[in-house]
Amino acid sequence: MSDANDRARQARELLSGFGKHKERLWIAGALVVVILVGMRSCTSIEPGQVALRVNNITGAVDTITQPGAILELPFGIHSVYRVDASQQTFRMHGEKDVSDLETEQLTVRAKDGSNFVFGDATILFQVVRDHAGDLIRDAGLEHGYREWMKPYARSILRDEFGQLSAITASDPTAFDGATHAAQKRLNELLGPHGIEVMNIVTPKPHFSDDYENLIEARNQSRNQLVVIASDTDRAHTDRQRQVAEVVRDQNQKLQEKRAALESELAEALTAQTQTKREVDAYRIDHVAAGQAAFAAAQRKADELAGQLAAQYQSKQAEIDAFKNQPVERVMERLGERLEGVTIDIQPFANDAAPRRLQVEQVGGAVGGGQ
Repeated sequence: MSDANDRARQARELLSGFGKHKERLWIAGALVVVILVGMRSCTSIEPGQVALRVNNITGAVDTITQPGAILELPFGIHSVYRVDASQQTFRMHGEKDVSDLETEQLTVRAKDGSNFVFGDATILFQVVRDHAGDLIRDAGLEHGYREWMKPYARSILRDEFGQLSAITASDPTAFDGATHAAQKRLNELLGPHGIEVMNIVTPKPHFSDDYENLIEARNQSRNQLVVIASDTDRAHTDRQRQVAEVVRDQNQKLQEKRAALESELAEALTAQTQTKREVDAYRIDHVAAGQAAFAAAQRKADELAGQLAAQYQSKQAEIDAFKNQPVERVMERLGERLEGVTIDIQPFANDAAPRRLQVEQVGGAVGGGQ
């Protein structure tokens, strides 16, 4: 009986202790519930990911691009979808498809009918973070968007590179335009769905063995042309240098010759000045002497003219006086002049007045007159 009373007493004490700690237990339980709900209401976004949070009650959609913890309410209030937004690689190589991001190598038919192969063409792309909602809406969850790369990339690259000829495609510098055009078309098609193509890397295309040999021969010819062009440039440079040296030497000789000629010109001008001075002095002296001689000759001429005039007047006076003398005096004077002269007169006609006389001088001299 005493044992039963003891157990009843212990039970009453236990119940009374539980009543005292009842409020504390409720507080601890509430804290545990809050912690559990808080842990379930948070989720984290890793670097390289973008999240799309959908409020299932209001229909609001939030795009979260920064990594870290975000609020995700439980009990179906929020739904969070994660998308890989890091840069990804789509490769076309090998003989068969391996995955959505690894397909067989790309074969292109050129516009001239020949075929060439890109052994390992690579496309770098990524999800546009701000358009992750468009990506999930159009491609669904997970990695459905990767299935778009194969048909879009292969068809567009075939279209753009197919516009080239085999000769153009064999020159890596010539098909850069086709690469940029293909990247632009891919972004125009995939951009509205939230995908951006960052770069397209296309290696040197492969042709048949015969064509590869022709390409190699052409490259060797181009290398030879480059060498020839280099030699030509070097020869042109050497020629310019030699021309510059010749011009320099000729200029030096020209300067020396010009200096010598200028010196000779100065000497000639000096000699000319001296000669002119001497000529002027000679001219002055001789002109003065000539003028003096001219004046003397002029005076002498004037004197002679006077004498001649006097003689002329004297002779004229004698002539006039002779004209006035009688015929006898004239014949006397004529006889004096014709002394020692024989006159043979023979008439040529029966005319009392002879017209021709022939005079012969004693001593053999013969003369004639009218």
